[in-house]
Amino acid sequence: MPRLACIHDAGAHVLTPEARRAVEQAATEPQVFEEGFDIEASRRAARELAAAQPREDVDEVVDLDADGVRCRLYRPAGARPGAVVHLHGGGFVFHDIDVHDAAARRLANRARRAVVSVDYRRPPEHPFPAAPDDVDTVLRWIDREGAAHGLDGPLYAHGDSAGGNLALVAALRHPGRFHAVALIYPFLDPTSGFDSYRTEQHAFDLREAEWYWQQYAADPADREHPDLAPLRSDRLWTLPPTLVVTAEHDPLRDEGERLAEMLAEHGVTVVATRYLGQIHGFWRHHDVFPAAQPLMLQVVGFFEAQSA
Repeated sequence: MPRLACIHDAGAHVLTPEARRAVEQAATEPQVFEEGFDIEASRRAARELAAAQPREDVDEVVDLDADGVRCRLYRPAGARPGAVVHLHGGGFVFHDIDVHDAAARRLANRARRAVVSVDYRRPPEHPFPAAPDDVDTVLRWIDREGAAHGLDGPLYAHGDSAGGNLALVAALRHPGRFHAVALIYPFLDPTSGFDSYRTEQHAFDLREAEWYWQQYAADPADREHPDLAPLRSDRLWTLPPTLVVTAEHDPLRDEGERLAEMLAEHGVTVVATRYLGQIHGFWRHHDVFPAAQPLMLQVVGFFEAQSA
Protein backbone atom coordinates (compact mmCIF):
# COMPACT_ATOMS: atom_id res chain seq x y z
CA MET A 1 0.00 0.00 0.00
CA PRO A 2 1.28 3.53 -0.70
CA ARG A 3 2.24 5.60 2.32
CA LEU A 4 1.73 9.36 2.38
CA ALA A 5 2.54 11.15 5.63
CA CYS A 6 2.21 14.96 5.68
CA ILE A 7 3.07 17.32 8.52
CA HIS A 8 0.76 20.18 7.65
CA ASP A 9 -1.11 22.98 9.39
CA ALA A 10 -3.19 24.93 6.90
CA GLY A 11 -3.88 27.62 9.49
CA ALA A 12 -0.24 28.54 10.16
CA HIS A 13 0.99 31.66 8.38
CA VAL A 14 3.88 32.85 10.54
CA LEU A 15 7.45 33.17 9.34
CA THR A 16 10.05 32.12 11.89
CA PRO A 17 12.27 34.98 13.09
CA GLU A 18 15.16 33.59 11.06
CA ALA A 19 13.03 33.38 7.93
CA ARG A 20 11.74 36.91 8.45
CA ARG A 21 15.29 38.26 8.71
CA ALA A 22 16.30 36.36 5.58
CA VAL A 23 13.37 37.83 3.66
CA GLU A 24 14.34 41.33 4.77
CA GLN A 25 17.96 40.75 3.72
CA ALA A 26 16.93 39.36 0.33
CA ALA A 27 14.93 42.51 -0.39
CA THR A 28 18.17 44.54 -0.34
CA GLU A 29 20.01 42.32 -2.85
CA PRO A 30 20.10 42.57 -6.68
CA GLN A 31 17.32 40.61 -8.36
CA VAL A 32 18.06 38.23 -11.22
CA PHE A 33 15.29 39.66 -13.39
CA GLU A 34 16.57 43.24 -13.11
CA GLU A 35 18.31 44.76 -16.12
CA GLY A 36 22.07 44.47 -15.89
CA PHE A 37 22.11 41.61 -13.39
CA ASP A 38 25.60 40.06 -13.43
CA ILE A 39 25.44 36.26 -13.33
CA GLU A 40 29.19 35.77 -12.99
CA ALA A 41 29.46 38.29 -10.16
CA SER A 42 26.67 36.51 -8.31
CA ARG A 43 28.38 33.16 -8.80
CA ARG A 44 31.66 34.54 -7.44
CA ALA A 45 29.92 36.08 -4.44
CA ALA A 46 28.27 32.75 -3.60
CA ARG A 47 31.59 30.93 -3.77
CA GLU A 48 33.30 33.56 -1.59
CA LEU A 49 30.53 33.41 1.00
CA ALA A 50 30.66 29.61 1.07
CA ALA A 51 34.45 29.61 1.40
CA ALA A 52 34.15 31.69 4.58
CA GLN A 53 31.71 29.27 6.21
CA PRO A 54 32.92 26.75 8.80
CA ARG A 55 32.87 23.18 7.61
CA GLU A 56 33.13 19.79 9.22
CA ASP A 57 36.05 17.47 8.73
CA VAL A 58 35.34 14.39 6.64
CA ASP A 59 37.72 11.45 6.61
CA GLU A 60 38.28 11.65 2.84
CA VAL A 61 37.42 14.42 0.39
CA VAL A 62 38.65 14.13 -3.18
CA ASP A 63 37.77 15.75 -6.49
CA LEU A 64 37.06 13.32 -9.31
CA ASP A 65 36.64 13.49 -13.06
CA ALA A 66 33.66 11.30 -13.95
CA ASP A 67 34.11 11.09 -17.72
CA GLY A 68 34.41 14.85 -18.00
CA VAL A 69 32.00 15.82 -15.21
CA ARG A 70 33.67 17.24 -12.13
CA CYS A 71 32.50 15.60 -8.90
CA ARG A 72 33.59 15.69 -5.29
CA LEU A 73 33.60 12.51 -3.22
CA TYR A 74 33.11 12.69 0.54
CA ARG A 75 33.77 9.51 2.49
CA PRO A 76 33.26 9.56 6.27
CA ALA A 77 35.23 7.30 8.60
CA GLY A 78 33.64 3.85 8.78
CA ALA A 79 31.47 4.55 5.75
CA ARG A 80 28.76 2.01 5.11
CA PRO A 81 28.25 0.51 1.65
CA GLY A 82 26.68 2.62 -1.06
CA ALA A 83 26.60 6.33 -1.79
CA VAL A 84 24.37 9.38 -1.98
CA VAL A 85 24.43 11.29 -5.26
CA HIS A 86 23.91 14.94 -4.31
CA LEU A 87 22.65 17.46 -6.87
CA HIS A 88 22.90 21.06 -5.75
CA GLY A 89 20.26 23.72 -6.09
CA GLY A 90 20.60 27.25 -7.44
CA GLY A 91 17.91 27.64 -10.07
CA PHE A 92 20.01 25.52 -12.47
CA VAL A 93 22.10 28.69 -13.03
CA PHE A 94 23.93 29.22 -9.74
CA HIS A 95 25.98 27.32 -7.16
CA ASP A 96 28.36 24.42 -7.60
CA ILE A 97 30.09 21.77 -5.54
CA ASP A 98 32.19 24.44 -3.78
CA VAL A 99 29.12 26.37 -2.65
CA HIS A 100 27.55 23.13 -1.39
CA ASP A 101 30.75 21.79 0.16
CA ALA A 102 29.74 22.38 3.78
CA ALA A 103 26.28 20.86 3.26
CA ALA A 104 27.71 17.82 1.48
CA ARG A 105 30.15 17.27 4.36
CA ARG A 106 27.32 17.33 6.88
CA LEU A 107 25.30 14.93 4.76
CA ALA A 108 28.19 12.47 4.49
CA ASN A 109 28.95 12.54 8.21
CA ARG A 110 25.35 12.08 9.28
CA ALA A 111 24.49 9.48 6.66
CA ARG A 112 27.75 7.64 7.37
CA ARG A 113 27.88 6.98 3.65
CA ALA A 114 29.91 8.37 0.79
CA VAL A 115 28.42 11.39 -0.95
CA VAL A 116 29.13 12.18 -4.59
CA SER A 117 28.41 15.86 -5.25
CA VAL A 118 27.95 16.51 -8.99
CA ASP A 119 29.16 19.72 -10.68
CA TYR A 120 26.74 19.57 -13.60
CA ARG A 121 26.86 22.15 -16.39
CA ARG A 122 24.66 25.19 -15.93
CA PRO A 123 22.75 27.60 -18.13
CA PRO A 124 22.74 30.05 -19.76
CA GLU A 125 26.05 28.71 -21.11
CA HIS A 126 24.75 25.13 -21.11
CA PRO A 127 20.94 24.93 -21.21
CA PHE A 128 18.75 21.83 -20.94
CA PRO A 129 19.47 18.95 -21.35
CA ALA A 130 23.12 19.47 -20.37
CA ALA A 131 22.50 19.10 -16.62
CA PRO A 132 20.50 15.84 -16.65
CA ASP A 133 22.84 14.46 -19.30
CA ASP A 134 25.79 15.16 -17.00
CA VAL A 135 24.03 13.26 -14.20
CA ASP A 136 23.59 10.34 -16.61
CA THR A 137 27.32 10.48 -17.33
CA VAL A 138 28.15 10.33 -13.63
CA LEU A 139 25.83 7.37 -13.08
CA ARG A 140 27.48 5.48 -15.94
CA TRP A 141 30.87 6.30 -14.43
CA ILE A 142 29.73 4.97 -11.03
CA ASP A 143 28.52 1.78 -12.70
CA ARG A 144 31.92 1.30 -14.31
CA GLU A 145 34.39 2.78 -11.81
CA GLY A 146 32.43 3.07 -8.59
CA ALA A 147 33.68 -0.13 -6.99
CA ALA A 148 37.26 1.09 -7.31
CA HIS A 149 36.27 4.15 -5.27
CA GLY A 150 34.26 2.23 -2.69
CA LEU A 151 30.92 3.26 -4.19
CA ASP A 152 29.45 -0.21 -4.65
CA GLY A 153 26.24 -0.86 -2.80
CA PRO A 154 22.89 0.93 -2.66
CA LEU A 155 22.70 4.30 -4.39
CA TYR A 156 20.53 7.17 -3.17
CA ALA A 157 19.59 10.42 -4.94
CA HIS A 158 19.38 13.73 -3.09
CA GLY A 159 18.77 17.25 -4.37
CA ASP A 160 17.47 20.62 -3.28
CA SER A 161 15.44 23.03 -5.43
CA ALA A 162 16.74 22.71 -9.02
CA GLY A 163 18.82 19.81 -7.75
CA GLY A 164 15.60 18.19 -6.61
CA ASN A 165 14.37 18.41 -10.18
CA LEU A 166 17.57 16.78 -11.41
CA ALA A 167 17.47 14.04 -8.75
CA LEU A 168 13.88 13.23 -9.69
CA VAL A 169 14.70 13.20 -13.41
CA ALA A 170 17.70 10.94 -12.77
CA ALA A 171 15.48 8.45 -10.95
CA LEU A 172 12.93 8.59 -13.79
CA ARG A 173 15.61 8.12 -16.45
CA HIS A 174 17.15 5.19 -14.54
CA PRO A 175 14.30 3.16 -13.01
CA GLY A 176 15.52 0.74 -10.38
CA ARG A 177 18.92 2.42 -10.06
CA PHE A 178 18.27 4.25 -6.78
CA HIS A 179 17.33 2.71 -3.47
CA ALA A 180 15.54 5.89 -2.40
CA VAL A 181 15.22 9.56 -3.38
CA ALA A 182 15.09 12.69 -1.19
CA LEU A 183 13.80 15.90 -2.77
CA ILE A 184 14.13 19.15 -0.83
CA TYR A 185 11.63 21.78 -2.06
CA PRO A 186 12.01 20.56 -5.67
CA PHE A 187 11.66 23.03 -8.57
CA LEU A 188 9.34 21.18 -10.95
CA ASP A 189 6.79 23.34 -12.74
CA PRO A 190 7.95 25.66 -15.57
CA THR A 191 4.42 27.05 -15.87
CA SER A 192 4.51 28.33 -12.26
CA GLY A 193 0.83 27.49 -12.21
CA PHE A 194 0.28 26.57 -8.56
CA ASP A 195 -1.39 28.89 -6.06
CA SER A 196 1.68 29.13 -3.81
CA TYR A 197 3.39 31.23 -6.50
CA ARG A 198 0.86 33.94 -5.69
CA THR A 199 0.44 33.43 -1.95
CA GLU A 200 4.00 32.70 -0.77
CA GLN A 201 6.33 35.18 -2.45
CA HIS A 202 8.92 35.44 0.32
CA ALA A 203 12.51 36.08 -0.86
CA PHE A 204 11.68 34.13 -4.04
CA ASP A 205 8.86 35.07 -6.37
CA LEU A 206 7.21 34.37 -9.70
CA ARG A 207 9.51 36.71 -11.63
CA GLU A 208 12.63 34.98 -10.32
CA ALA A 209 11.22 31.53 -11.07
CA GLU A 210 10.39 32.55 -14.62
CA TRP A 211 13.89 33.93 -15.13
CA TYR A 212 15.42 30.60 -14.09
CA TRP A 213 13.21 28.65 -16.48
CA GLN A 214 14.12 31.06 -19.31
CA GLN A 215 17.81 30.33 -18.73
CA TYR A 216 17.33 26.57 -18.45
CA ALA A 217 14.97 25.90 -21.36
CA ALA A 218 16.94 26.05 -24.60
CA ASP A 219 13.68 26.20 -26.53
CA PRO A 220 10.14 27.03 -25.31
CA ALA A 221 9.09 23.51 -26.34
CA ASP A 222 11.52 22.11 -23.76
CA ARG A 223 9.17 23.29 -21.02
CA GLU A 224 6.84 20.46 -21.94
CA HIS A 225 9.55 17.79 -21.88
CA PRO A 226 9.22 15.46 -18.86
CA ASP A 227 12.98 15.55 -18.34
CA LEU A 228 12.62 19.29 -17.65
CA ALA A 229 9.07 19.27 -16.24
CA PRO A 230 8.93 15.91 -14.42
CA LEU A 231 5.35 16.40 -13.21
CA ARG A 232 4.50 15.58 -16.83
CA SER A 233 6.27 12.22 -16.70
CA ASP A 234 4.32 9.03 -17.39
CA ARG A 235 6.95 7.08 -15.43
CA LEU A 236 6.32 8.36 -11.91
CA TRP A 237 5.15 4.88 -10.93
CA THR A 238 8.72 3.59 -11.44
CA LEU A 239 10.17 5.67 -8.60
CA PRO A 240 11.71 4.10 -5.49
CA PRO A 241 10.64 5.27 -2.01
CA THR A 242 10.66 9.06 -2.14
CA LEU A 243 10.85 11.80 0.48
CA VAL A 244 9.41 15.16 -0.59
CA VAL A 245 10.12 18.13 1.68
CA THR A 246 8.46 21.53 1.24
CA ALA A 247 8.65 24.85 3.08
CA GLU A 248 5.43 26.56 4.11
CA HIS A 249 6.34 30.00 2.74
CA ASP A 250 7.93 28.85 -0.51
CA PRO A 251 6.34 29.44 -3.93
CA LEU A 252 7.49 25.91 -4.84
CA ARG A 253 5.46 24.40 -1.99
CA ASP A 254 2.39 23.35 -3.95
CA GLU A 255 4.23 21.68 -6.83
CA GLY A 256 6.26 19.57 -4.43
CA GLU A 257 3.14 18.53 -2.55
CA ARG A 258 1.35 17.79 -5.80
CA LEU A 259 4.23 15.48 -6.72
CA ALA A 260 3.78 13.65 -3.41
CA GLU A 261 0.07 13.24 -4.11
CA MET A 262 0.78 11.89 -7.59
CA LEU A 263 3.31 9.40 -6.25
CA ALA A 264 0.83 8.17 -3.66
CA GLU A 265 -1.80 7.80 -6.38
CA HIS A 266 0.69 5.67 -8.37
CA GLY A 267 1.40 3.43 -5.39
CA VAL A 268 4.91 4.72 -4.76
CA THR A 269 6.04 4.74 -1.14
CA VAL A 270 6.22 8.47 -0.37
CA VAL A 271 6.62 10.61 2.72
CA ALA A 272 5.85 14.33 2.41
CA THR A 273 6.72 16.88 5.07
CA ARG A 274 5.94 20.59 5.09
CA TYR A 275 8.25 22.62 7.35
CA LEU A 276 6.14 25.34 8.91
CA GLY A 277 7.40 28.90 9.07
CA GLN A 278 10.24 28.21 6.62
CA ILE A 279 11.20 29.75 3.28
CA HIS A 280 12.92 28.43 0.20
CA GLY A 281 16.61 27.68 0.70
CA PHE A 282 16.62 27.02 4.43
CA TRP A 283 18.03 23.48 4.20
CA ARG A 284 21.57 24.54 3.27
CA HIS A 285 21.98 27.17 5.98
CA HIS A 286 22.08 25.20 9.21
CA ASP A 287 23.89 28.09 10.92
CA VAL A 288 20.90 30.38 10.24
CA PHE A 289 17.82 28.13 10.30
CA PRO A 290 17.40 25.77 13.29
CA ALA A 291 15.09 23.59 11.18
CA ALA A 292 17.92 22.68 8.81
CA GLN A 293 19.52 20.21 11.17
CA PRO A 294 16.34 18.18 11.86
CA LEU A 295 15.72 18.14 8.12
CA MET A 296 19.19 16.72 7.50
CA LEU A 297 18.50 14.01 10.07
CA GLN A 298 15.11 13.31 8.50
CA VAL A 299 16.77 12.72 5.12
CA VAL A 300 19.34 10.41 6.67
CA GLY A 301 16.65 8.57 8.61
CA PHE A 302 14.55 8.14 5.49
CA PHE A 303 17.46 6.63 3.60
CA GLU A 304 18.23 4.37 6.54
CA ALA A 305 14.63 3.21 6.79
CA GLN A 306 14.71 2.07 3.16
CA SER A 307 17.88 0.06 3.87
CA ALA A 308 16.32 -1.94 6.69
